[in-house]
Amino acid sequence: MRVVIAEDSVLLREGLTRLLTDRGHDVVAGVGDADALMKTIADLDDGGELPDVVVADVRMPPTHTDEGVRAAVTLRRLHPRLGVLVLSQYVEERYATELLAGSSRGVGYLLKDRVADVREFVDAVVRVAEGGTALDPEVVAQLLGRSRKQDVLTGLTPREREVLGLMAEGRTNSAIARQLVVSDGAVEKHVSNIFLKLGLTPSDGDHRRVLAVLTYLNS
Repeated sequence: MRVVIAEDSVLLREGLTRLLTDRGHDVVAGVGDADALMKTIADLDDGGELPDVVVADVRMPPTHTDEGVRAAVTLRRLHPRLGVLVLSQYVEERYATELLAGSSRGVGYLLKDRVADVREFVDAVVRVAEGGTALDPEVVAQLLGRSRKQDVLTGLTPREREVLGLMAEGRTNSAIARQLVVSDGAVEKHVSNIFLKLGLTPSDGDHRRVLAVLTYLNS
């Protein structure tokens, strides 16, 4: 996996680099601001060496407001196959929603505290690089808690909502089963019911899982 890290804290940037390289991944560049990130990705793309994923802080110089997430949104638009995982100190609902508003593949939003769990962090980076999603449980909880239109959700049972929340974190059916201490078959049944109630047909193919999560988060 080839990674570019955008983080203005040199200490954290070097720490993230070490976490990934120690596990056999290639950090091809580390930058400290959004402009450098955009230039680095453009240069790599020109050379036919676009990375698999970018890990970027939401807030970077010069104003430390939304430079990082703005760059992330732009990169997702310019390079649909590039995975983008953003890190934030706090849950920024507006930024999370904006990041999720585009293509459904290869996107992640984690709180920086999650980096302390090395295995979980690295798994999230890999998942996003491979085109999956990785959403922090606290991000999911806040987005769902502030949901404005409940009509989409009224047909879901409490257990189905719980399963969908875990799906939004990027967990597989097996991981959900372990978390809820139920069988894989029980989770598969819940997932099928969720698809049915959200109006997602088999013709939507493998994207049904992501469509279900986005429908839920944007409801």
